[in-house]
Amino acid sequence: MTEQALRKETTSHPYIVINKDVCGGSPIIEGTRTRVIDIAIEYEVLGRSPDEIIRSHPHVSLYQIHDALSFYYENRVELDQKIKQDQEFITRLKVNFPSKMV
Repeated sequence: MTEQALRKETTSHPYIVINKDVCGGSPIIEGTRTRVIDIAIEYEVLGRSPDEIIRSHPHVSLYQIHDALSFYYENRVELDQKIKQDQEFITRLKVNFPSKMV
């Protein structure tokens, strides 16, 4: 077994994995670098349908999108906290490194 396989955590979702070496350990769609929280943001915040999300991510299937959303809803508190942390990090970056474009 490879070292990579040993680091991958399986979930009860067939298309979702957690690998500490990929995307900082954020749950992703297996075989991609597409994070579950990115799919959830597109669905919840941007109001995109699963079909619209597939157009943005043609490398994933409808099965994977639905599994990502299911994983998100089952782990919503934890993943919403990660989303909030990411937003705070981006805000700090914008303050420290303002855009030079006017």
